Amino acid sequence: MVERIKNPKELLDHKSPIPLHYQLTEILRRQYFDNPDSPPSEKIPSEVELAKMFNVSRVTVRTALKTLVDEGLLSRSRGKGTFINTSKAEKWTGQLMGFSEAIQLAGFTPRGKVLHKGMNPSPPKAVQEELNTKTAWEMKRLRFADDIPIGIEHSFIVPEIGSQMEKAPDLDNVINYQYIEQVLRLPVKEAHQLITAVNADADEAEILEIGEGDALLCIERVTKAYDGRPIIFLQAKYRPDYINYTIDLKR
Repeated sequence: MVERIKNPKELLDHKSPIPLHYQLTEILRRQYFDNPDSPPSEKIPSEVELAKMFNVSRVTVRTALKTLVDEGLLSRSRGKGTFINTSKAEKWTGQLMGFSEAIQLAGFTPRGKVLHKGMNPSPPKAVQEELNTKTAWEMKRLRFADDIPIGIEHSFIVPEIGSQMEKAPDLDNVINYQYIEQVLRLPVKEAHQLITAVNADADEAEILEIGEGDALLCIERVTKAYDGRPIIFLQAKYRPDYINYTIDLKR
């Protein structure tokens, strides 16, 4: 990573209202987990080295690393250091990611195709209640993994953010979370997600190239910004042979 990051002090914006530990977490995430060339079990720099590299305190570094450890992306070994976890299942566990980010980590090439987009003056009641808004910008996309259609995503976004997202140069493939955080400068904090199973109707079966009635993984997710404000309501259906979730339970 020392060789990979160029001008780390410039990447970290000390004047930004976004907390330094949050910025550092996202920088490390991009450098290691969005990079297909990261070697297995790579050891990352120590807290002292990272603090010096980014001109931040060790507390800031420790907080950033803890976030990635809690997400299962890093593991720490006393006396040995901090290492990248290469297990794909672990990378899916407990981490808030968009489709493209998750598919890339799973080893596929993501792609999208917009089926519908625009401002909706009267979205479904559930959307209005979850987002605390009467209107919403919506986008429906067909999602691909290695050119295989594996999911249909229907996103409802609060108008002030959606109207800005519509200006993205490549809506087919825009990564919602990255665009909101890096272009609109609004950190994404957390999401509440409901996972159920449904059967594909005729239209979904045709689009996803599966049989009518085949099982689909159905996701409803409400994503909140760093200030706790709900900003995205997602309804998505995925082929379970490509998308699955691992849940760790402790007693």
